Order: sequence, then C-alpha cells, then structure tokens
Amino acid sequence: LAQGINPPCRESCPHLLRCAGAPAMATARPVVSVYSCEKSDEKTGTVVMPHVLASPLRPDLVREVHKNVSKNKRQAYAVGAKVGYDTAAESWGTGRAVARIPRAPGGGTHRAGQATFGNQARGGGMFNPTKVWRRWHRRVNVTMKRHAVATALAASSLPPLVMARGHRISEVSELPLVVSDSLESISKTKQAVEALKTVGCGEDLQKVIDSKKVRRGQGKARNRKYTMRCGPLVIYNEDNGIKRAMRNIPGVETTSVDNLNLLRLAPGGAFGRFLVFTEGAFKKLNEIYGTAKGGAPLKKGYHLPRAAMENADLARIINSSEVQSVLKPKLEAPGTFPKHNNPLKNKTRMAELNPGKKGSPESESDVQKRKKARIAESKAYNKKNKKGDDTFYKTLMKAFEAKAAEAAAAKEAEGADEE
Repeated sequence: LAQGINPPCRESCPHLLRCAGAPAMATARPVVSVYSCEKSDEKTGTVVMPHVLASPLRPDLVREVHKNVSKNKRQAYAVGAKVGYDTAAESWGTGRAVARIPRAPGGGTHRAGQATFGNQARGGGMFNPTKVWRRWHRRVNVTMKRHAVATALAASSLPPLVMARGHRISEVSELPLVVSDSLESISKTKQAVEALKTVGCGEDLQKVIDSKKVRRGQGKARNRKYTMRCGPLVIYNEDNGIKRAMRNIPGVETTSVDNLNLLRLAPGGAFGRFLVFTEGAFKKLNEIYGTAKGGAPLKKGYHLPRAAMENADLARIINSSEVQSVLKPKLEAPGTFPKHNNPLKNKTRMAELNPGKKGSPESESDVQKRKKARIAESKAYNKKNKKGDDTFYKTLMKAFEAKAAEAAAAKEAEGADEE
C-alpha cells in the first residue's frame, strides 16, 4: 500500500484504501423498527437508518470537544482587590527580635501586633490573587463540534458501548430505539413513565433512582446536595407536551433533534448514552446531517466524517494474498561473532590455547583431587603419630603425675614419723 500498489478490486476488498469501483462495506443495518409506546413489543413500521449513525467513532474528539465546551458555562470568580490589605499595618523594623513583616496596630486585643499582608499570615492577602478577567471560556471549531455530535449519535446505536457506559438495556428490543410519534403528545408524567417502561426503559429508570446519594464535599451545602446517574435521553421532533411530561422523571432528559448538544449526548465526555428517538426525530436526522457524499442540507458546508479505514481488520489486510505477494521477503538477522580476547592479556583465553602454560587456571576437578589427597595425608599422619598415650599432652602430664606421687609418699612418711 505504501508503494502505491493497486490490487484488483473485489466485492469485499480487504485493503486499507478503498479501491476504485469497490462498494462501501456494510457498517449498519439498512432499516430500524419503530415501536409503539402503548403496547409492549408492538411494531408500527420501519424507518431507514440515517447515515449519521454509521459515522466513525472518535472518542478522542468527543473528550476534547466536551472538555472545552463544558467550560463555557463557568461564572467568573475572584477575591476582592483589598482583601488581606485593608488595615493600617506597618513593620516594627529591626531591633525588637521579631520578623520585619507588617503588623496590625493598636493594643489591648489579640489582633494587635499580629502579622498582616503576607500570604503566609493569618488574614493576609493571597499569593497571585484570582482575577475576573481570567480566560474562562473556550472557542471550539464548529466542524469539530458537529463531528463530535455525529460520533456520539453513532456510539449510542451500539449496545456494547451503551452498556459499557452503565445503562441497563436488557429489556430494550433493539438499538437505536425508535418510538412512535404518539410519545410527543403525552402531557402527564405518569403516562410518560408508563410509556418508557413499555419500550424497555424501566430497568434503567430504577437504576437512576437507586443511585441517588449525598454528594461528597462542600457541594452538598451549595444547592446541589444529591447526585445520581444519567438515565435515557429522549429526542423529539415537536414538543406537544413531552418536555413538560418528562421534566420531573429522575435521570430522564429531553432535547429537540434540532438542538442536539454534546454535553447531553456524551455526559462527562464518554459517549454511549441511551437515546430514545421519536419517529419524526429519527427521520429528520437524514435531513439535518445528510449523507457522506451529498453533504448536510441544514448545515452549510458540512460533510459527515469519514473513517480512515474502510476495513479496520488490519491483520486481515496485512496477511491478505494481494499484499503479501508484493512484499519483500523477511530479512534474516545478521550473524553475530564472539568477542575476541587477547591471550597475552587474558589468562582464560591463554589456558584454552595452551593448557600446559604455567599459571594457567586449574580446573575444578584438579582442585578437588588435591583437596582429597591433602585430607588423606593428614589422616594418615594423625593415625601414625597421634594415638593414645603417645601424644605430647599425655606425655607431658605423666611427668607431673610421677612428681605428685613422690610428694604424696614423702608426706605420708613424715606423718608416720610424727606418730
């Protein structure tokens, strides 16, 4: 491929670049079923799968766009200009055995004489104080935002990615989930909950309710005491009461298909949110985003993102006969040669070349033989010269025993004479 090979085209071309005349690979099913929101598992028809739901997945793009777009709702904050410096403090100077930092004036109170102004002092000013003219917001390229939305929509039609995000969709018949337009006319919350449970969203709604917990940190004291997981996002075409009906269901959000927002399609920068489309909204996706070739009718100058690879099975591409037939054979590793040692400087090398040379290192077997011979010689000497009463110590002690016997005999003789 890197050499500009143009292999013959086939019906399922395995090559990295699409060959001229080769049809695009099937990446999505052609039609999607439309389910009734009144009776479970009842289909009211089918609609064509929009091209935007077959867009390539770009999690890196979604994360980057979400990170920057989410900064555009921030409100400026800063400390006051005089905070920490609103006191008539002066340094005491030198000679009083205290630091030269400015100190609060006065007397008769704990505050008098305390350090001020410094960022290390209690009640002093902060280092590098925050300012309201910080760059709070970020400009994001419009095409990048549109690509990110297209990727988030495509990811929400793949069950593995939706389940990986934590949604419970075991009761859902298929993804993307398309419901009849009668859902848009519901105006009561009770009816809206029943409709969502009918199409298989009940398990996900219960997950949201069970996840409600008290927020950690100071946020619990700032009008956001509880946290809970995200539920399904209902996308409608016309608001005939659906927005009011679903606004009080925990975790459920609604949005118009004309105002799709990445912050709702991929909360936290992770795509794969559980989406529920009405039939009118689903059909309008093709009107908004169009096709990869024809462009987007309602978005000037925009074309859907195209995948870098038509077939992502890289191993199949590399191992295909078309690619392998034109590749060079595998190169064998060059032979290695042992390091050359100078025998005049290396005793081991000299011993290998001339074993009879004086000073050559002895083998381990020679050392063991000499050790055994030394031990045998020592045992033979001990056996011959160190046995019984013939040892030097015992011979020496016998001389003292004879003298001691003579002294004892003389003492007995003296005792007999006295008697």
